[in-house]
Amino acid sequence: MSNLIQRFHATKFLTSANQLNQLPETDGHEVAFAGRSNAGKSSALNALTSQSTLARTSKTPGRTQLINYFEVDPKNYLVDLPGYGYAKVPERIRAHWQSVIQGYFETRKNLTGLVMMMDVRHPMTVLDEQMLRWCESQDLRVHILLTKADKLKRGPAKTSLFKVQEALKEFAMPATVQLFSATDHTIGLQEALKVLNEWLPCE
Repeated sequence: MSNLIQRFHATKFLTSANQLNQLPETDGHEVAFAGRSNAGKSSALNALTSQSTLARTSKTPGRTQLINYFEVDPKNYLVDLPGYGYAKVPERIRAHWQSVIQGYFETRKNLTGLVMMMDVRHPMTVLDEQMLRWCESQDLRVHILLTKADKLKRGPAKTSLFKVQEALKEFAMPATVQLFSATDHTIGLQEALKVLNEWLPCE
């Protein structure tokens, strides 16, 4: 087991929050995870931590309804935000999630970056662009995982990657993108872990 994998394998669940006033008071660093409800966010979190059940996965999109905090090590956290864009969620809940997520970005002073999940077959949706605009307004750096890259052949996957790289040029904040698979760990796992390791420095 590599040092990077070993570090993030120690990640453990800390707490959940449904309101901004329930967020834990921390003085370290946190990296948030966001994405459409069917983009494979929970699966990506589990793959990055080499754990099968850290983040709850479901065949029903939209299961993550809380802000979930995971502790990597003292003063370093991964934050799983509610998935967005799931049509079957009642409007009042969608509005609540949007308010909480926007408030989260505006108030968390120790947020060092956002890891954003997009399905490699359907990247840069309207809601994805809205999320990126929020990050731009906060000058928050973004690293995009084009998930489910194992579902495409190498050529189409590279084409999708290039299109997203071009689209990101329209945004002012620092933004990078890579191919990623939660099931085939040869596709982007080490690359993503290196970004997390940089954003969450060891004390």
